[in-house]
Amino acid sequence: MKMIHSLLARMPMPVKLGIPLASALLATACSSAAASSPSSAPAAGSSASASTTGTVITTQAGSAGAFLTAGSGRAVYLWAKDGMNMSTCSGACAAAWPPVPATGKLTATGGAKASDLGTITRSDGTKQVTYDGHPLYYFVGDSAAGQTNGQGSDNFGAKWWLVASSGAKITASGTAAAANAPAPASSNAPAPASSNAGGGWA
Repeated sequence: MKMIHSLLARMPMPVKLGIPLASALLATACSSAAASSPSSAPAAGSSASASTTGTVITTQAGSAGAFLTAGSGRAVYLWAKDGMNMSTCSGACAAAWPPVPATGKLTATGGAKASDLGTITRSDGTKQVTYDGHPLYYFVGDSAAGQTNGQGSDNFGAKWWLVASSGAKITASGTAAAANAPAPASSNAPAPASSNAGGGWA
């Protein structure tokens, strides 16, 4: 004990004052690092889960057969004026018929087929979902899941049609969703032939 006191007596005053200050700073730094690590862990976890989400295309039953919808239940359409894997809808057209954006991993559920999903790059550099080569669009006039108010519209000089799980256009007029019920997952058969009249590229 005498040895410690004699060592302290010989130390210059700035060193004597610095020892308690240094130990206090070290203790503060350690405690703040420990406190911050739990809060940073959830942030990393949430960003990892966000990166696994993406665009989902599924099917919904309607009076004219099953038609494609986004995961949110919103109907998606094809435009007869588009070419294979090519969108010609931009400007005011894209404002009324917003392209279905391709975000994250594309997923097919219900009667939709993963092998028919694809993407194109639009003139503005954004990615758009395609199905069997058809660029897909929403309609601003559909305000709720299952609505098909755009069916048969001829906005911007060509017809807009719902899309069957086969990739063909559905041209029947009675297309209201049947009780907003999604099509069964096992329903991989194309919609009835009558609903696909005029299927293919128009």
